[in-house]
Amino acid sequence: MAQKKLKPVKKRRLHFKRLVVGLLLMYFLAFLGYKILDTPITNIYIENNSFLSDQEIIDIAKVGHYPSVLSAINMTIKDRLKKDIYIANAKVYKKNFSQLHIYVIENKPLFLNKSTNQTILQDGTAVARKFPVATLINYVPDKIYSALITKMATVDTNVIGRISEIEYRPNDVDNSRFLLAMNDGNYVYLTLNKFDRINSYIDIIKKFNNKKGILYLDSGGYFEILEN
Repeated sequence: MAQKKLKPVKKRRLHFKRLVVGLLLMYFLAFLGYKILDTPITNIYIENNSFLSDQEIIDIAKVGHYPSVLSAINMTIKDRLKKDIYIANAKVYKKNFSQLHIYVIENKPLFLNKSTNQTILQDGTAVARKFPVATLINYVPDKIYSALITKMATVDTNVIGRISEIEYRPNDVDNSRFLLAMNDGNYVYLTLNKFDRINSYIDIIKKFNNKKGILYLDSGGYFEILEN
């Protein structure tokens, strides 16, 4: 029998130059990617804060040294913020690659309890720090006090800033009645079940041409003008 001829095996040459060029290209791309990610944060924008300053939030987030984009991990920054007693939640994101945006939801201060000389926050926590908020000037029974905190937490921040004093003022009709002294010289009667009406205070008071008086939001919205 005739033997089959074996085909010669071609040896593949290792193209050394191509290998070197490929390795250099990979190194360059990796180096370029690292340098891009190592670019520092160029701008920090703080949004939705009313009681905490921009600098306080930057310090809590630990980004005051303008870290690199690579090390400024959104979730890590958010976790730092949420651990602070004055921040209920936060959203952290980047724009245009190197701009850091921090949107905070504050655990907002509601009022200063004169009896304890402590500020009451939205979640009911009492702190020693003072904020520009109303002062609760007298004792409130425990159950009504807890409900007051819940209701105050729903008040718009710009309205909270207009309240000067809160006085517990029950009557024969309702034992959850309060009198609010406003910074503009007006007074407002409210009950807990109608407390949300205070959010319309600014629009309501405009109708009375800046006259001073007592607004009875506990009973229909009657406005009693005070004599000068």
